[in-house]
Amino acid sequence: MNDRFNVIVSAGSLKVTDEHAVHFPHRWTPEGVSVRADFTGGHLLHLAAAGCILNDLYREAAALGIELQGVCVSAAGGFDTESWTSTGITYTVDVSSTAPAESIAHLIDTVDSVAEIPRAIRRGATVQRIG
Repeated sequence: MNDRFNVIVSAGSLKVTDEHAVHFPHRWTPEGVSVRADFTGGHLLHLAAAGCILNDLYREAAALGIELQGVCVSAAGGFDTESWTSTGITYTVDVSSTAPAESIAHLIDTVDSVAEIPRAIRRGATVQRIG
């Protein structure tokens, strides 16, 4: 069996404001970020990836001199519920900016290659209890 674990993180003009969203302060946005996710391990794994992508979009945009009015990242994936092996994570990015489309495409490509959490997940990691 394969279940989907969908999450959304958003900020600025694309910030989700419905009653299911939780709001947090954010380093790069004065009005903070919104998170829509259930509190399960699968959701939290996908939230880590989506949150990292949102953060890195703001960080890399600042480095490139691109002003972002809003960002929304949706991430989802599944698990084989017999083995609890991830079936992978997919994500989409929506960016609101007055920058040219090719600049935004370059920004998104850059973030896809440098975002730390997705890179760690792609490479795999050992998780071990030590106490």
